[in-house]
Amino acid sequence: MKIIILSRGPRLYSTRRLVEAAESRGHEVRVVDALRSYMNISSNNPTLHYKGEVIENVDAVIPRIGASVTFYGTAVLRQLEMMGVFPLNESVAITRSRDKLRSLQLLSRKGIGMPITGFANSPDDIPDLIKMVGGAPLVIKLLEGTQGIGVVLAETKKAAESVIEAFLGLNANIMVQEYIKEAGGADIRCLVVGGKVVAAMKRQAKEGEFRSNLHRGGSATLVKLTPAERKTAVKAAQIMGLNVAGVDLLRAERGPVVMEVNSSPGLEGIEKATGKDVAGMIIEFMEKNAKPHKTRTKGKG
Repeated sequence: MKIIILSRGPRLYSTRRLVEAAESRGHEVRVVDALRSYMNISSNNPTLHYKGEVIENVDAVIPRIGASVTFYGTAVLRQLEMMGVFPLNESVAITRSRDKLRSLQLLSRKGIGMPITGFANSPDDIPDLIKMVGGAPLVIKLLEGTQGIGVVLAETKKAAESVIEAFLGLNANIMVQEYIKEAGGADIRCLVVGGKVVAAMKRQAKEGEFRSNLHRGGSATLVKLTPAERKTAVKAAQIMGLNVAGVDLLRAERGPVVMEVNSSPGLEGIEKATGKDVAGMIIEFMEKNAKPHKTRTKGKG
């Protein structure tokens, strides 16, 4: 197959591993920067250009689109879909998963366990918003934040009011969530490929930190999933319409709750923690499923 990887960082671990896995299986791979791509949008012959060259005869595309370039990156991906190229994750599914509020509403509609979440626009509603999620301590999140940026733990009602007022004063879109204390600063990243959890790791926040992101000093270890956790991760990925997803779960007393569904999960932490060839599994999935003009919008929304 001729495969394109949409990535701005050819030297990044995840991109390199996908290139290695594809080439080792005999495929032709090219890394393309979405922001250097440009499109000819026509009804008869839509084309994609890259640095003065027309991209042609591509069988499949692996989108590794950063959150900051979602709008343009998914536009490039849509163009490839129009050209009949098979996408590992579809543009609609990526856009859906990147909207934190929308994704939680979709998960809620399907009965997936998740933290109690509040969303408001007016400072007048802050006291009721805090009460709605069970009071302090609580978590305040910027809707546009990624990798733990823009996530604040407010330990008291007064602190929560001050932070929420500050964010709203800056016209920032935020959501407020209950704090799952029993999780103990740990979450579980489940890597779903083709409707199966192929790898899972537990991420533990460093001392004095509640965010478990590995680049914030968190540690990763192998974890055994319960059947409920496995089922929740698979269903969450399916609801988003993602063939490959990183589903982040917390272990709450009432069962697994979904924090986020990531459409471009990093491979370094989970491959090193589990010893599994996740990149190879992704390429294998594409070999079995990549057919021209197979793009369709999965799920609703």
